[in-house]
Amino acid sequence: MLRTALSILQFFVSAAIIGLVLLQRGKGADAGAGFGAGASGTVFGARGARTALSRATAILAAIFMVNSLVLAYIGNQAAEERPATILDQAGESVPEPATAAPAATDAVPEPASPPVPAPAGESSGDRPVQ
Repeated sequence: MLRTALSILQFFVSAAIIGLVLLQRGKGADAGAGFGAGASGTVFGARGARTALSRATAILAAIFMVNSLVLAYIGNQAAEERPATILDQAGESVPEPATAAPAATDAVPEPASPPVPAPAGESSGDRPVQ
């Protein structure tokens, strides 16, 4: 929940920074003031717009940077909590080896004997049933 709220805040702060930067006049705008183009920048006064917009941009930039650090920290904590690969998951759920029950006797079981082939002149279908 906190990560979502901080991500939304990050979006709006970045949009506000973009808007404030686009509102500010560039350094080359002072050259045009000599030819009559400077009258459009007097909404906030002679230096008021430059100071207010610069200060707002600096404050939003600080919020953006701190918010980025907090989001990076939260993302790093979330990555450490969950396993990264399938091998990590398999390593967590390895069953303990089963111990063999002691044998009742030490006798070795006899292997099963192979089937006896029919004599050369007889097939299995020619034999009388006994």
